[in-house]
Amino acid sequence: IASASDDGTIRLWEADTGQPLGEPLRGHEAWIWAVAFSPDGSRIVSGSSDKTIRLWDASTGQPLGEPLRGHEGRVMSVAFSLDGSKIVSGSDDKTIRLWDAAIGKHTSAYA
Repeated sequence: IASASDDGTIRLWEADTGQPLGEPLRGHEAWIWAVAFSPDGSRIVSGSSDKTIRLWDASTGQPLGEPLRGHEGRVMSVAFSLDGSKIVSGSDDKTIRLWDAAIGKHTSAYA
């Protein structure tokens, strides 16, 4: 289980015991509103008030690449596509964006 926090961290939890797994994931500069696992469980995506999206290695907790930038407002929702190749994000800038999860670039924006 992954949880997001207003302190800018993500915590991973053991589903069976409810115990935290390791140290919090740090990298966002503000409140994290959304977090999701990739379909295969290998990556985590997060969206924040710092207007960025971040990818994480779920087993190590390390960030994968640079933050994804493109929204002009806080990122309120994130999700992977069923095959894990795309990320969709929604922002209070009234847009949704579609990102290529492999290269970390947005491919489409919709208002």
